[in-house]
Amino acid sequence: MAALLEASGIVRRFGALVANDHVDLVVAPAEIHALLGENGAGKSTLVKILYGLLQPLEGTLSWEGRPVTIASPAEARRLGIGMVFQHFSLFDALTVAENVALSLPASTPMATIEAEVAQLSRAYGLPLEPRREVWRLSVGERQRIEIVRALLQNPKLLILDEPTSVLTPQEADQLFVTLEALKAEGRSILYISHKLDEVRRLCDRATVLRLGKVVATADPRAETAASLARLMVGTEVKEARATAHATGAERLVVQGLSLPATDIHGTALKDVALTVRAGEIVGIAGIAGNGQDEFFAALSGEVTGDPGTISLDGRPIGSLGINARRRLGAAFVPEERLGHAAAPGFTLADNALLSGHATNGFVRRGLIDRSAVTAWFRRVVSAFDVRTSGPNPEARALSGGNLQKFVVGREILREPQLFVVAQPTWGVDAAAAATIRQALLDLAARGAAVLVISQDLDELFALADRLAVISEGRLSEARPTPSLDRETVGLMMGGIHGVAA
Repeated sequence: MAALLEASGIVRRFGALVANDHVDLVVAPAEIHALLGENGAGKSTLVKILYGLLQPLEGTLSWEGRPVTIASPAEARRLGIGMVFQHFSLFDALTVAENVALSLPASTPMATIEAEVAQLSRAYGLPLEPRREVWRLSVGERQRIEIVRALLQNPKLLILDEPTSVLTPQEADQLFVTLEALKAEGRSILYISHKLDEVRRLCDRATVLRLGKVVATADPRAETAASLARLMVGTEVKEARATAHATGAERLVVQGLSLPATDIHGTALKDVALTVRAGEIVGIAGIAGNGQDEFFAALSGEVTGDPGTISLDGRPIGSLGINARRRLGAAFVPEERLGHAAAPGFTLADNALLSGHATNGFVRRGLIDRSAVTAWFRRVVSAFDVRTSGPNPEARALSGGNLQKFVVGREILREPQLFVVAQPTWGVDAAAAATIRQALLDLAARGAAVLVISQDLDELFALADRLAVISEGRLSEARPTPSLDRETVGLMMGGIHGVAA
């Protein structure tokens, strides 16, 4: 059978960087095809070329056996290619149907759009209420909008970028059922994911990129997660392993923390209580938008309140700002690495200065010690294997995984007594994730209290000694991780309270 889509000899450069180096890819009809690789391997560049967002400098594309030039996303959609990006492009204040309407001709009646959304969502098991505002929806429901919006174009090929990174286990299972139904209809899926077990479960074939080149085409079901990771990285990826150690006294204590939502789309915190001991990793699971951002802001000092609601080593810190908390031995890594954890247009050295100026001795008598800053940032780059395109590049020049290793590394190397991190390995490849997870385990083994806020249950079950769930601004009791299972935690994440009891 002829290929549905064939890319041959695709080359794309950005300055001296060769993002795609004579890449070949063949997607067959009615196939779920995985595209695998480390961060920076060239996956995003390739799919942007397939969707018309970038043009190749060399190489050809064929669609259903005939050569094509995909000059724009509109041309891709006309051919029958749809794409659901990892980061959603939705307007919170608009309804489901209004968001879908933005990708359709302006003359399409809203009543028609609402009917088609309702019909498609029922047909593919993606329940949606067309007139519901997006800000009221869970992340899983928002993803359904993106998929339904793409399906309204009646695509023959659907490209999905990290589709399960923000889903509960139950939502991920439902997505897999939907994708199998699309395949049964004769549609093809190009599936990008760092979750290798789900690739093995779902995909018929996999193309593996490394450093911009295709290094393998494999049958995922005949591979193990470890062997797929080895193909992606080129070496064995060691699993993170905890070192046996004792826990100490309560280091972080949160008691009766209630904060109003800062805007209509925010989530109020409601009587949150939590303790984290020295030498312990506590995980907080939850679907995005249930109060994680607000809780992180309260812990980091970006939002302050009653001094007695949060204490560190017995000292009330609820009214202290972020620099004062850093001076007391706390460190923080927010979820959004580019824009929150790092200033995109600043060099790595200047980003190291931004977070370390209050604690690392970089500023003396109002003057910046540039040699100290440079030595520090180079130490972070070396210790955490941060791969850069130059001696001191801007933060936005790094791949997601390398920037994440940098922002985590600059905080861990300070040897904090309390470390709070949100989504430590979100969108990060297997090797970088193993590096970061091992660093968290080692930090706890040295006596730090570590709090990990994550939507990745595999990560939390691998790291956390105790686990709590945040839902609608309320935090469950933290329970020993071995006493919980994925299904129970997934139901709690979905808003079914009291399940753990």
